[in-house]
Amino acid sequence: MILGMSLATFTMVHVVISLIAIVAGLIVMFGMLGSRSQPGLTAIFLLFTILTSATGFLIPPLLFEKTLPSHMIGILSLVLLAIACIALYVMKLSGPWRWIYGLTALLSLYFNVFVLVIQSFLKVPALTALAPGNPPSGSVFAVAQGVVLVFFAVMIIGVWRRFRPA
Repeated sequence: MILGMSLATFTMVHVVISLIAIVAGLIVMFGMLGSRSQPGLTAIFLLFTILTSATGFLIPPLLFEKTLPSHMIGILSLVLLAIACIALYVMKLSGPWRWIYGLTALLSLYFNVFVLVIQSFLKVPALTALAPGNPPSGSVFAVAQGVVLVFFAVMIIGVWRRFRPA
């Protein structure tokens, strides 16, 4: 039992939280490209991304056994999210905090999508057949992660250049 839920239920809640964070984050990212501020959706994105990283630490066998790459991604994401929240809510995106917010928020979104791709290759049978192993390996997996990386690099550069909320 985790937080009063069975492992299966808790894992499903974690996945749903992650998907909400990713969808909200993608909408916020495209809004940032148009310099649109979306306070409600941004708050949902940041909150659910924080919850995604935090709940990930509670899933066995990740819980307290040893430090895994997923722990490092979770810790890095939480640090980035803390900086993003400070930039947005404390510093109000003034001066360099505008691009600091864009960078840290979108890097945390990238890490969430990075993990989504890994989990998809582990859990979806058709993808597992293309890139077997734990962690997944092979050219198909490498290309998928490469496409995600290039996409986010282009988006982060675009947001850095264009995000100027009123």
